[in-house]
Amino acid sequence: MAELDQHEGEQDLEKKIEETRQRFKNELLQGNTTDKYDSRDVERLQTDDALVEGYLTWRLYVVDDALKMIDESLQWRKEFGVNDVSESTIPRWMFETGAVYLHGYDKEGNKLFWFKVKLHVKDAKTILDKKKYVAFWLERYAKKEPGMPLTVVFDMSESGLSNIDMEFVKYVINCFKVYYPKFLSKMIIVDMPWIMNAAWKIVKSWLGPEAISKLKFASKSEVQTFIGPEYLPPHMGGTDPFKYSYPPLPDDDFQTPICDNGPIVSEDETESKEGEMEGKDTLESSFNSEVAVKPKKGWRW
Repeated sequence: MAELDQHEGEQDLEKKIEETRQRFKNELLQGNTTDKYDSRDVERLQTDDALVEGYLTWRLYVVDDALKMIDESLQWRKEFGVNDVSESTIPRWMFETGAVYLHGYDKEGNKLFWFKVKLHVKDAKTILDKKKYVAFWLERYAKKEPGMPLTVVFDMSESGLSNIDMEFVKYVINCFKVYYPKFLSKMIIVDMPWIMNAAWKIVKSWLGPEAISKLKFASKSEVQTFIGPEYLPPHMGGTDPFKYSYPPLPDDDFQTPICDNGPIVSEDETESKEGEMEGKDTLESSFNSEVAVKPKKGWRW
């Protein structure tokens, strides 16, 4: 009986996917793909069942709602040129600051997407490039680990109100709420100063009911509920020797053997990471000194 129910469920999903595609073609395309959407995204929507299923699942299988999400998502991808965003199209200094990066895994095996909030300083002149930078990481991950969710970690240590740009935070929320459906496993806010309580109440309202349960607030001691010490930095009570440096991009462990809680790291790799620490210390001091050209203090948001 259970097998029959499962079979009927799969048939219903196939019908929903086909209905979504047909209505997208009839109601949203209307011969205007060149102006409204990137043709590569349209083609993928027509051929990738998992992509359509992601939109349907996030919108509780209501086709009308899924279509609105698809429309907004594909327009954003065209506007930001997401299919053509690459390492060479992002200003190098954004990679060098280490304000945003992928590294490590939570206890459920989800990749960690780190935001080092203390390095973020609001700056309207570079907000567009920074949004594209986040899109770069999400697109890179989507191609390397299709269908696998992410855990977002906002490291609020040593941060204050000057480090919070609500426009940018809302953009990050929309990335998971609209642009990359089913990507978000959870969003962990670590060591949040009490002065930011009001700001994060607004953020919770942006998440909506489908994502609000994914928002977790944790102290430095509580974060180990979600992430093991091997992937936490020392200031969070962890033992991870990793220190961000660029180049290269710090996510090459995608191709290594995976155990229950992430990649199996060889002794050679561990020694290599430790060898990079001294160079990283020099980089951090250059970006936090008054003589640094861009930015003077971390990443100017």
